[in-house]
Amino acid sequence: MNAHAKPTVGAPIPAISVPQLGGGTMNIGGATEGWTLFIVYRGRHCGRCKNYLNGLEAMKSEWEEAGFTIKVVSADTEERAAADIAEYKWSMDVGYGLTVDQMVELGLYITEPANNGDAIARFAEPGIFCLDPAGNIVVAAISNAPSARPDLVQLLDGMKFTIANNLPFRGTVVV
Repeated sequence: MNAHAKPTVGAPIPAISVPQLGGGTMNIGGATEGWTLFIVYRGRHCGRCKNYLNGLEAMKSEWEEAGFTIKVVSADTEERAAADIAEYKWSMDVGYGLTVDQMVELGLYITEPANNGDAIARFAEPGIFCLDPAGNIVVAAISNAPSARPDLVQLLDGMKFTIANNLPFRGTVVV
């Protein structure tokens, strides 16, 4: 069996930086003023990603009211990421150019583009992370396929409960 490093819940997410659409740099990791919902999506070629992020866009104000900043990123080029924004009108921060090394650091599954697909380079399969203000991973949902992602309504409800009740990190036992 090939080893795949999982992110360490309760520890800081690996610090990464990628270019952000509209200019500047999207930084993940380190302390922030609030909570962060960080989503890695497969890219422009993925219809399921579009549905998921369209659902997130519809819930964006609810996540923000709960104290979350939303950041999404893919391995896409600037042009491909900008085409998604133009088409779907997402208002969240979108980063692009996630590298294979960064995908590995985050513990994501990586896929080669298919000959019949529209992906142009290796890309990350979905990763959803909820980070506390210290930059620690509270929730890590990593999938090897586009069809397995947490329901955003349930995730937000669970995070509100976790925050309100100051629940401890889960999934920290190492055997």
